[in-house]
Amino acid sequence: MADPAAGVGFFAAFGAGMVSFLSPCVLPLVPGYLSAVTGVSVSELERANWRRVLVPSLLFVASFSAIFILLGLAATGLGSLLRDNLELLQDISGVLIVAMGTLLIASVVVPRLNREWHPEGLLERAGNGGPLVIGAAFGIAWTPCIGPTLAAILSAAALSGSTGRGGALLAVYSAGLAIPFLLTALAFTRATTAFDVVKRHYRAIMLGGGAILVAMGVLILTGEYFRLNIEAQKLMSDLGINVSADF
Repeated sequence: MADPAAGVGFFAAFGAGMVSFLSPCVLPLVPGYLSAVTGVSVSELERANWRRVLVPSLLFVASFSAIFILLGLAATGLGSLLRDNLELLQDISGVLIVAMGTLLIASVVVPRLNREWHPEGLLERAGNGGPLVIGAAFGIAWTPCIGPTLAAILSAAALSGSTGRGGALLAVYSAGLAIPFLLTALAFTRATTAFDVVKRHYRAIMLGGGAILVAMGVLILTGEYFRLNIEAQKLMSDLGINVSADF
């Protein structure tokens, strides 16, 4: 059986991270987080020197990425305990991923599912500890907010036969969150203009992300996901990209 934390799984994880960043309970708060991380007011971010914002932003994304990677390692470890019941684990993971995708789609119809977060107090307290502390706070406090996408990728990590590969899957998920954040730090004015466009298409983004997760879960339940993953790994191997090697 092809490892779900390889091949096409990495693309799914990165996409899930992007959807998490673009979600209604994260994207509007990015300027506030960026300001708290860098110590530069929102009104001054567009004029700030890139050197002033890049290093603290890198520390911030490294911190929350560490939290998510640890969750990935824990999920893979839990999955290894159930390795003797692999078929049951596969069914549970598939059903959970379908449920998370359905929840993401439902959030478009039921706005309450997009919880309203008020991080001002958290930012104020965490800000005293610098970007590493704020990143850890983000990783812990925002887990319920980005729950559907994060839970789906953790479920895939639980199916992984390699702890290192399961952690790598969450590292790729974190990159999907981190890269747009860093781009925002380096090009704040352009990024916020793009945010306005994204906000007008929230419904399409959430529906698309949810549909992908549902499809991923169905493919895992039917066993087709692993066949697709094998084909993806073969294609990437032909391109000189080896994602199937042991970590």
